[in-house]
Amino acid sequence: MSDEEVQPSRKKRKLSQDDAEATDEAGLSSSAAATTAQEEDESSSPESSQEAPAPPPPDTPTMKDAKLPPRPPNVYDSIRRAIVINDNTRTNLIRLIGLKSLFARQLPKMPKEYIARLVFDRRHKSLAILSSDPSKKDCDDEIIGGICYRAYPEMRFAEIAFCAVSASQQVKGYGTKLMNLLKMHAVTEGIDFLITYADNYAIGYFKKQGFTKAVTMPKGRYQGLIKDYDGGTIMECYVHPSIDFTRVPEMIEAQREFILQRIRAGTAKSDKVVYPPLPPDFYAGQDVKSRAEKGAAERALAIPGVAEAGWTMADLMASTRDAKDSDKKKHQLKSDMLALVSKVQDQQYSWCFRDPVDTNEVKDYLDVVTDPIDLKTMEKRIRRGDWYKTKHMLFSDMMKMVNNCKLYNGEGNTYYDCAVSLEKYLASISPMFTE
Repeated sequence: MSDEEVQPSRKKRKLSQDDAEATDEAGLSSSAAATTAQEEDESSSPESSQEAPAPPPPDTPTMKDAKLPPRPPNVYDSIRRAIVINDNTRTNLIRLIGLKSLFARQLPKMPKEYIARLVFDRRHKSLAILSSDPSKKDCDDEIIGGICYRAYPEMRFAEIAFCAVSASQQVKGYGTKLMNLLKMHAVTEGIDFLITYADNYAIGYFKKQGFTKAVTMPKGRYQGLIKDYDGGTIMECYVHPSIDFTRVPEMIEAQREFILQRIRAGTAKSDKVVYPPLPPDFYAGQDVKSRAEKGAAERALAIPGVAEAGWTMADLMASTRDAKDSDKKKHQLKSDMLALVSKVQDQQYSWCFRDPVDTNEVKDYLDVVTDPIDLKTMEKRIRRGDWYKTKHMLFSDMMKMVNNCKLYNGEGNTYYDCAVSLEKYLASISPMFTE
């Protein structure tokens, strides 16, 4: 097996009752995940979608025009890593033994038999960072750090069971590197979410890796597959398929440099001008005690040099209470709509609406349905933040989804019955779309 990361098969499998039973105790192991990895973590903040900014004025630099520093080599390219599975090959068995020993040392509260059972379970995989020292090959010391996880391709999520870094390699950033490599690999397996149970010592580490206590994944996708663990906190991380998690610091630096160039371009002249002090009667006749946002912005804009520096009324108002309240309302609307989609996804008759119709299999679908829609597409639109302006728009899309199903399938089949049941459910919760 190559030291480079293995690309797993994309072939999907159905979950069996045995799968569910085998994971009854998997949540327990997750509670200690990353307890020791937090010590060597590098700071990392989760990315989130933002509204598209307004186009810049013609005389301001664009990202295309900005002169960015040359792209440095990716430090992750020099890291030896491997996806290790129990396939009875000599190399993988040696590495699995090393991973078992690592987890047992770094997670002393976990039963050793339990660790061995999950690490060697053929349904679990482990991402291992390997030492580049040839003298450590094929021994326990070859394993610098590892994450043991189980993927559920049908449900598009993976549960992290163990995460640890060798004590001799801590405070070197391997905790963050492990998680970033796992996210990059998760995309190749079609994983949308990473989920784990973290104890109090691990919560800080997972937060830095983009995990949150607010679980947005529909409960129906993981309920029954992972066990609730008393004393642990369930945490989730959305894995964005378009982000290169191994180059996050470079992306932030590029954005920072671009913003600085725009600031320099806008203040190239105004910062060379020295204005005299404001006269004592500058605010004469003005209500300086007024805290109205517009009045405060007008007073600030009247100060010599403010407008010349490129500030506008809109810029000044953007930092006022009205703008903050507007952002708060948008965030609340987004949270409410995600909750509504989650409620619909949790209904047993919504299974046929959760994903887009595969037009490769249903070739005449687009001939009948001209505007297809599904719950997954709605969730993506909500997260993007620039599609639904009101809950009523979301309700309209849900009714369109029901009508599309009834139109294509006709009466007398399971899909039509699901559409009728969902239509009745939407009618029962319709007041929630107008609050």
